[in-house]
Amino acid sequence: LPTFFLDSSLWRSIHKRINMAFKGEDHVDSLPLPVQRMHLIQVDSVQRWMEDLKLMTDCECMCILQSKPISIEQDEQNELILSSQHSTCDNLQLLLKRAWIISTELTRIAQKLEKNRWQRVHSMTVRVNCHVRSMINEYNAFTRNSSEEMHQLEKLLIDKCSEFTAFTERCIQTEDEQLLRSMKSCINDTLTTVAQYFGQLIELVLTQEAQNLLRQIELSDSVCITESAINSLFSLTQEGAHLCRIIAKEGGVVALFKICRQDCFRCLYPQTLRTLASICCVEEGMCQLENVDGILCLADILTDSTHSEDTRAEAAAVIAQITSPHLTFTQHLSSFLENMEEIVTALVKLCQEASSGEVFLLASAALANITFFDTMACEMLLQLNAMKILLSACSDKHIVDTPYSRDQV
Repeated sequence: LPTFFLDSSLWRSIHKRINMAFKGEDHVDSLPLPVQRMHLIQVDSVQRWMEDLKLMTDCECMCILQSKPISIEQDEQNELILSSQHSTCDNLQLLLKRAWIISTELTRIAQKLEKNRWQRVHSMTVRVNCHVRSMINEYNAFTRNSSEEMHQLEKLLIDKCSEFTAFTERCIQTEDEQLLRSMKSCINDTLTTVAQYFGQLIELVLTQEAQNLLRQIELSDSVCITESAINSLFSLTQEGAHLCRIIAKEGGVVALFKICRQDCFRCLYPQTLRTLASICCVEEGMCQLENVDGILCLADILTDSTHSEDTRAEAAAVIAQITSPHLTFTQHLSSFLENMEEIVTALVKLCQEASSGEVFLLASAALANITFFDTMACEMLLQLNAMKILLSACSDKHIVDTPYSRDQV
């Protein structure tokens, strides 16, 4: 899903505050044009400035959106341990925060080591040692079935951290420059090994957590248990592309589409599709979607009027994600072309019948992305009279209520 969806509430909040600054706007808009002009002449300068400001901000927002680059995080290594706003699993969030601290400290140690700041290097090494032990103890306190491989990695990491601390302690006890230069190489190697073991341990922990959640989704017949597992899985997807890759490799897309094909879980379709949209931001997720005929399932949901509007809107969000022009691996979706006419028709209908700005935004974004995906979509849109429908929606401020929506149109 393109990133501008995530901040739509921010723009909505900005425009709401601007609109609140002057009352009677809707009343004025309903008056004949000459009367409106007389009104603008009579209002005080502050109110006139606020009205002009609204138009100016709309213009600026549209300019930014038209040239928006969807940037890729520069620090891929830290991508998997960004803190999330969703705290569905407090223990895992605590682990991720601890891991973020350790990762940051290891980076700073490397920087101080380059400057030969031995005292700082040692104090930070001691701190990392404490954080690593605390992280391992905390995880073992709440996990139920740690593997033998994980226990081995934990031991290797703790031993290497102890060795690292011993090395740096020797450095602050000597002033021999030649000895320090010779030890610097050993410390660099040890730091690299610590970072390697740490990365492997975090990868293993996150993989095990993803496996546990997917096992619950696949084996449980309870709506409550399945819903909880899906919500926790969605929280994991918000931690970055690396975690989405882990979930995809563990069969996350397959498990979620199984849910979307069972009528007994219809009430869970919206959050299931929302999670799928997050996972499909990575190539591994996209490949799984193609392998399990995910496009056909999405087309069935979009064209089935018995599904709720929320469900169809979330299906549109998945379509918007997998057809995003900013992704380089979307051309593998050969099955999309086979179902494109049904999907485009259903999306146009969803735009026409949208009851909220969010639904229209998701459906129109999917249509906009599809036009980049294949030029045939443009011909379909013309045949469906889509431009009249979209432009008509723009006149309804309750439906097209943000610059994001206008940008899609």
